[in-house]
Amino acid sequence: MRILVIEDDHKIANAIKKGLEQERFAVDVSYDGREKLGSVLLNKYDLIILDRMLPGTDGIKICQMLRQEKNNIPILILTAKDKLRDKIEGLNAGADDYLIKPFAFEELLARVRALLRRPEKALDNILKISDLELNRLTFEVKRNGRKIELSSKEFALLEYLMRNPGRILTKDNIISHVWDYDADILPNTVEVYIGYLRNKIDKPFPDLPQLIKTSRGFGYKLEN
Repeated sequence: MRILVIEDDHKIANAIKKGLEQERFAVDVSYDGREKLGSVLLNKYDLIILDRMLPGTDGIKICQMLRQEKNNIPILILTAKDKLRDKIEGLNAGADDYLIKPFAFEELLARVRALLRRPEKALDNILKISDLELNRLTFEVKRNGRKIELSSKEFALLEYLMRNPGRILTKDNIISHVWDYDADILPNTVEVYIGYLRNKIDKPFPDLPQLIKTSRGFGYKLEN
């Protein structure tokens, strides 16, 4: 795995490089980002560790530029800015994670490994299957152009189904991704919520393909 560290503090950048190389990563360092961005756009790297404050530019702008170019490389922002609004700005710009300075290298390494375990192709903010559309930012769901009102749990369930089109998802899969560990889940909870979704996604559109399918004895899937 090849990682690009964009950090103007030479001491921090070199310490990160040394630590990651000891963990068997290939690491390149840029102290302002400008000379390496072409390589990033050519998908040379598997992950970027990006300083928020850079000479002559801003890590947020670099992040936004990469996302505008449809580059889905995982980005971990490093910054001394610890306000909630700063974190939100970074994440909304397209960053995948946000780590406050000073930090322990062990935490940085754990976050790097977590990001590298994610699917290679990042999810778009708008998920589509057939004429069904889900917006992960505005929480709007539409089918055939008609807006569909969902509860927060129904939305979470539909998003999980749409993130895994055509894949049979067991009840255990669904519970572990849609409900938290403290939730009181009854044996038929998943069936009940699948029923709620069918009543809103499929039944009002009898002339369109029924998207939510049951694989008896196995689970559920969503496909055209």
